[in-house]
Amino acid sequence: MLTPNYNPDVLSCLANLSSDEVFTPPALANQMLDLLPLDLWRDPNATFLDPCCKSGVFLREIARRLMSGLAEQIPDRQERANHIFTRQIFGIAITEITALLARRSVYCSKKANGKYSVCTAFDTAEGNIIFNRLIHQWEGERCKFCGASLHEYDRDASLESHAYQFIHTDDPQEIFKMKFDVIIGNPPYQLSDGGFGVSAKPIFHYFVQQAKKLNPTFLSMIIPARWYAGGKGLDEFRNEMLNDQRMKILVDYESSKDCFQGVNIAGGICYFLWQKDYSGDCEVVNASQMTENRQTRPLNQFPIFIRSNKAISIVKKVLANAKDTWDNHNYPRNPFGFSTKERGKKQPFSGCVSLLSSQGIGYVSRTDCVKNSELIDKYKIIIGRLVPSNGELDVNPADGYRVITNTQILKPNQIHTESYLLIGAFDTWQEAKNFDDFIKLKFPRFLLRQAISSVNVTKECFRFVPYEDFRESWTDEKLYKKYGLTEEEIAFIETTIRPMPTDTGETADAEDRNGELGDE
Repeated sequence: MLTPNYNPDVLSCLANLSSDEVFTPPALANQMLDLLPLDLWRDPNATFLDPCCKSGVFLREIARRLMSGLAEQIPDRQERANHIFTRQIFGIAITEITALLARRSVYCSKKANGKYSVCTAFDTAEGNIIFNRLIHQWEGERCKFCGASLHEYDRDASLESHAYQFIHTDDPQEIFKMKFDVIIGNPPYQLSDGGFGVSAKPIFHYFVQQAKKLNPTFLSMIIPARWYAGGKGLDEFRNEMLNDQRMKILVDYESSKDCFQGVNIAGGICYFLWQKDYSGDCEVVNASQMTENRQTRPLNQFPIFIRSNKAISIVKKVLANAKDTWDNHNYPRNPFGFSTKERGKKQPFSGCVSLLSSQGIGYVSRTDCVKNSELIDKYKIIIGRLVPSNGELDVNPADGYRVITNTQILKPNQIHTESYLLIGAFDTWQEAKNFDDFIKLKFPRFLLRQAISSVNVTKECFRFVPYEDFRESWTDEKLYKKYGLTEEEIAFIETTIRPMPTDTGETADAEDRNGELGDE
């Protein structure tokens, strides 16, 4: 810490605890710190807080910058270090082991007052990096602060509670009894909520909201990008963020691997700079390892956040010229009332309808269909509820995205379980076939993708897909011409989305497909 060169940097090699608690690489931490004004590093009174310390990388890099920036004001190196570590940088660790790791990274000793600590002014082992093991505050079966499940996290004292100190209080200022100029960090992303399968409740937004209560001058956090479209516990947070005029910079990574090597975070990752005295549009940066695109624009110009700067002009043209959008004509999940576990009977019987599940075809009574029974005798187009599992998260952008799974056309007297999403229903086979071909085109899937920010495809994701007359067939070229796209916009779509087959074989009868889409 006190020397100008330090290689190798162990924090750049550190393995992540999990995809929920992801360590921040030093290079990424410095990119976030670069968003802050330079005069902060020359201010001996500026205070910094990382409320979710794991490796201590943010505090370490802050200390490094302050050591350089304050050299003239506090010439003595040890006096300068003591001042920075005791009066300017503070952290709240998320676990006992990360508290030790963070102190080792920042103070060069697991004890702040240890023999080898670079700070000689502490009289406690924890210094300004604290950890207090808390328990959740249960109200019924949920924690009143973070919503953790009683059945999952009411644990023995020997186990980690994951009751993070920063968000388990009504008044975060009482933790250090002070205010901070800068709050920066990489919070835990989610907790298991005790639901079916790998079900999890997002908690990263609680750290952002709690930090705002402290009213810092600057706030910067790196969080999953799935808040763009809201959803599970995130609708209110999305509305807050999109309408907050203090959001100055938003850096968006469509692939989390561009930030965290070897970690797949559905929907990508982002970090932002929130500035207390700023009011205006936000500079949105589309970033990857290869390219960067910047555009200053309002975050709330659409009901959800469109992450791609280049897609904005295309979406505007569609909304300005389309008579309607397809989210008004498709269906919410589980349209017929049969859960993913439902299989039906193995053999057909009088008065039955075919039920497609992830395990194939079963049979249920027509009278058991208590929802949307008027759709039974229509032609229905379905897709899997999740984005394709064949590497959509790992795709090389140069290869293009597929966006949806293969489609299937269900004939009259055929329905499906919640494993699938019903995206269209028509009276005739030809209309169904025309729509099926349409949704496989690049243009509709490009528009669909602008509203998807996680692995889930929902009814609302079709909000930018135009409603067309499906008594006629459509091609990308006809759609490009109809909506007045430029050559540059067309080229962007063509390189972003890869082709899907549109032959009849792709929409074979459900019995022939044998539930190919499945629970991805």
